[in-house]
Amino acid sequence: MGKTSIRFPRGGGISTILAAAAVLAATLVVPGELSAQEQPPVSRAEGRRILEEVDALVSYPESDFSAEYTLTQERPGQGTSVTRMTLFRRDRADTYTILIMQPAADRGKGYLRIGGNLWLYDPVDGRFTVTSARDRFQNTNAHNSDFTKSTLAEDYRITGHTRERLGAYETDVYDLEAVTDSVTYPIMRIWIDQDNLVRKFEDYSLSGQHMRTTAIPTYRRLGDRFVPVRIVIQDELRGRRIDGQFRNERTLIAVDRPSLQNLPDMVFTRSYLERFSD
Repeated sequence: MGKTSIRFPRGGGISTILAAAAVLAATLVVPGELSAQEQPPVSRAEGRRILEEVDALVSYPESDFSAEYTLTQERPGQGTSVTRMTLFRRDRADTYTILIMQPAADRGKGYLRIGGNLWLYDPVDGRFTVTSARDRFQNTNAHNSDFTKSTLAEDYRITGHTRERLGAYETDVYDLEAVTDSVTYPIMRIWIDQDNLVRKFEDYSLSGQHMRTTAIPTYRRLGDRFVPVRIVIQDELRGRRIDGQFRNERTLIAVDRPSLQNLPDMVFTRSYLERFSD
């Protein structure tokens, strides 16, 4: 499997998408054949440089970012659900706006993040309520924080380093410990390929409980930046035992029409969400 060889057919239906997600889980969520090779400790300064390089590839400080997202939520034994949304992001101002397009029952809902503040707008009662970056996004395995710019260098320090094969990738694996209380998960492990792109995340609680695994098999290049366009998030705690086997909840995220075109300032305001829902 090459670095961008796994593709998701467009218009293939939920069953096709979930079949592709199963392939991804098998190739990227599960470790490769080679055992981890211990590496020398990374200094604090070197660790920050590494994480800054990772952040820079998927951040867009000189332009705005927009894209259409499709989140397919798989709950074993309960079927699937699909959420479609449009994301507008302005990294230089640390803000984003999300518009929910589907399902029909949620159309018109929206999120507005400005710095450390996040609001959810519900058109039914026309009210904004404060929500948290740590909350699950629309009852999927994604969190609201998953849609912000990457700030690994600001939020974490490297505490361990190994090398490991992950599917077709030779990766550097870094153990991360949070240096701020604002993160969703205080402990992480990340797999970085030779192009400095993160191919896998593991999220842990403070006690060391494995909470989530995220695989990113496909990126799209936009100029000198990259956009993760196929993502699989597996919840390590939620799921159901079926036919004697525990099956985890999973969310597949497909990103289409990514753009770095500048957006009107109006997009990042409460009035924009109110106008969209009318």
